[in-house]
This record gives sequence, C-alpha cells and structure tokens, in this order.
Amino acid sequence: MRRVTGIGGIFFQARDPAALRAWYQKHLGVDVQDWGGAAFTWTDAEGQPTGGTTIWSIGEAAGDHFAPSTAPFMVNYRVADLAALVAALKAEGCDVLEKTEDSEYGKFAWVMDLEGHKVELWEPPPGQ
Repeated sequence: MRRVTGIGGIFFQARDPAALRAWYQKHLGVDVQDWGGAAFTWTDAEGQPTGGTTIWSIGEAAGDHFAPSTAPFMVNYRVADLAALVAALKAEGCDVLEKTEDSEYGKFAWVMDLEGHKVELWEPPPGQ
C-alpha cells in the first residue's frame, strides 16, 4: 500500500500573522492571499503544471487547530487511500485521533507522531 504521496500543506501559527505574512510576501515573494496563505501549483522539471497544489498558511497562535499538539506547526500529507492508511496506523499502535472529516476538499484524519506533533493526512477528492 502506498502511504504518503506528497505534501499537501504546511500550516503554522504566529504571534502576529499579518506581519509574518507580509514578511514572506515582501522578502520571499510568497503570493499571500486574503485567506492567509498561498497555493503553490505543482510543476514538472520543465515547469509545466502537473495537477496538484501545496498549501502554505499562517494562522493565529491563539488557535487550537493543532491541538492536542503544542507545536506551532502542522504538516499535511497527501495520501492515496486514507481509510487503509488509518487502519494500518492503528494496527501498528500509532496514536490516531478519532476525529475525521469528509468534505468537498477531500477526506482528513490526524495522527500524533512520537514527539507529540499533530500530523494531518489528506486524501484529495477524485481528480485532484
């Protein structure tokens, strides 16, 4: 079974999200959008689009989106078959959180790594 197929997004918290977004936009050229992040379109070695995006987003440090982790970041990994991977992780004794989501954006589940970081697993909708 294929497990992680790529990185779907990188999310982190900041004490001053607006200032940090502006810094990334000014100094690194990140095309920060009104929703607080950017979507990087995947390309091949020749720079041609290949059908996929990686989300980059900065949010409020006061939020609890990463709970139960206390880390100020969370990585979202693309997966091919979320249900099969969650079952395998549970069978391997991993700390898989009970909450799951199924929305227009795809299917989501979360697992805690050995150091207490919340890891988001994402199966994109068909065709993405």
